[in-house]
Amino acid sequence: MIGIIGAMNIETEGLISRMQGAKTRTISGINYVSGQLCGKEAVVATCGIGKVAAAMCAEGMILCYHPSLIMNTGVAGSLSPSLKTGDVVVSTALVQHDMDTSGLGDPVGLISGLGMVEIPADMDAMELMLLCCKELGIPAEYGLIATGDQFICTNEAKNRIVRSFGALACEMEGGSIAQICCSNNIPFVVTRAISDGADEGSQMDYPSFCKLAAERSVAAVSLFLQRWRMKEKQ
Repeated sequence: MIGIIGAMNIETEGLISRMQGAKTRTISGINYVSGQLCGKEAVVATCGIGKVAAAMCAEGMILCYHPSLIMNTGVAGSLSPSLKTGDVVVSTALVQHDMDTSGLGDPVGLISGLGMVEIPADMDAMELMLLCCKELGIPAEYGLIATGDQFICTNEAKNRIVRSFGALACEMEGGSIAQICCSNNIPFVVTRAISDGADEGSQMDYPSFCKLAAERSVAAVSLFLQRWRMKEKQ
């Protein structure tokens, strides 16, 4: 089974609507919908916004559904001038840009307990997702994605994350999902479509382009499931 997590309904409803034999189970206020999705056994959950909600969702999914891979899908702000609205970023690794125990001598972003700043994604899943985006004609790049409990909408905040980590995109859930997956030895990949520039224009761009970005992310995930199923049969 593959687990798929999105923060908002707009990021998951396109997947849930395609599911066959759907069964819903509510755990800690989060709805998990399981069934056949694009020919693959899957469970989809809408976790809510932020790191705590995402971590709670990922742990519940792992304990109750035992997925072999977890995907986090949705939208993100661009931290790179090469990424435009609707482009996709596929994770090589995740960082939590708001994790900071540097006052104790640690590197900025160090995840206590894991002993790492960058949590690596599954390379097979990353490479296949890039191929799926190419097949769909969606411009895509792979690289580091930064997570924090903050909607980034100023150049000052954006530049701070770029200077500290060199990330390509920023969002609010992927890093905590990555931490939970790493702690449970579950492979993961994060796929995010760009909805805004993570700058002073974000408050206008995000509502305008969020739907387009979410639709592209859903399309990429749907094709990924088909190709992943074929890969398993080989």
